[in-house]
Amino acid sequence: FDQWFLFRKRIIKLALVSYSYSGPTAAFAYSSIEPEKVKRVFLLGPSHHFYLENCAITGAKEYATPIGNIPVDVELSEKLHETGLFSVMSKKVDEEEHSLEMHLPYIVHIMKHHAYKLVPVLVGNLDPKAEKKFGAVFAEYLSNESNLFVISSDFCHWGARFGFQHYNKEDGEIYQSIEKLDRMGMTLIEKLDFDGFITYLRKYKNTICGRHPIGVLLAAINQCNSVKFDLKFVKYAQSSQCRSATGSSVSYASAIAVPR
Repeated sequence: FDQWFLFRKRIIKLALVSYSYSGPTAAFAYSSIEPEKVKRVFLLGPSHHFYLENCAITGAKEYATPIGNIPVDVELSEKLHETGLFSVMSKKVDEEEHSLEMHLPYIVHIMKHHAYKLVPVLVGNLDPKAEKKFGAVFAEYLSNESNLFVISSDFCHWGARFGFQHYNKEDGEIYQSIEKLDRMGMTLIEKLDFDGFITYLRKYKNTICGRHPIGVLLAAINQCNSVKFDLKFVKYAQSSQCRSATGSSVSYASAIAVPR
C-alpha cells in the first residue's frame, strides 16, 4: 500500500500494527521517500481506544522513540486547533494509540540527518461529510512539496475474533477471497474514488481500521486544485493464509501518491 519509478513522493499510505507482520510491507512505501525535500510530516491514524467524532491533535511538543525524538510542529498544530474542528488528545489517549506510535521509528530512521517537524493527527469516526470537511483543511498543505503525508491503516481483519468472516467460495480459498475483497478497495483508492470507496465500505463492511484517515486523504486530494496526484499500491501481504473458519488474518498494504 514492486517499485514505482516516479519522483517527489509526498504521500504514503501504510499498513502497520506489528513490525514483524507489517514492517516489510511498510518499508516498501517508506523507501520511496526523498527526505531532503521534506520539512514537515503529517501523520494521520485511526483512533482505536478512544471514541472520537472529529480529529484530534497532540498536546505534546515532542515524541520520543528508542532511536531518537521527533519535534512536533506546535505552531501548525495550534493553527489547526484554531479552526475549531480539532480537539486535543489527552496524554493517555496519545500514549495508548498505536496507529501513530508504530510509525515513529520509521519516520526517525528515514528522516535522520534532516530537519523536520511532525504533525500527528488522530482521526475519529467521521461520516463522509466530515471526511470532506477535514480533507478541505489538509488540501492546502498537499500543494507544498515540503509536506509529507503518512496515512496509517491496515486492511481486512478476518476471523471470528474480529467479527468479520466474509467469504466468497467462487474466489477460492478464504485467503484468496480476502485478497480479492481488499483489492477491490485498493483499486478504488488508486482511482481516488472517494464516493466509490464509501459505497464499497457500506456494501462489504470490510474491516479496514484506517478507513477514515484514507477517506480524509481521498477528500483532500480531490479538493487540492493546484496539484493533481497519482496513487499506486506497491505491496500487499497477509499475516497468514487463512483456509478455515477457525483461522484469522490481517491484511497489510502500502501505497505511494505523487504529483503528476
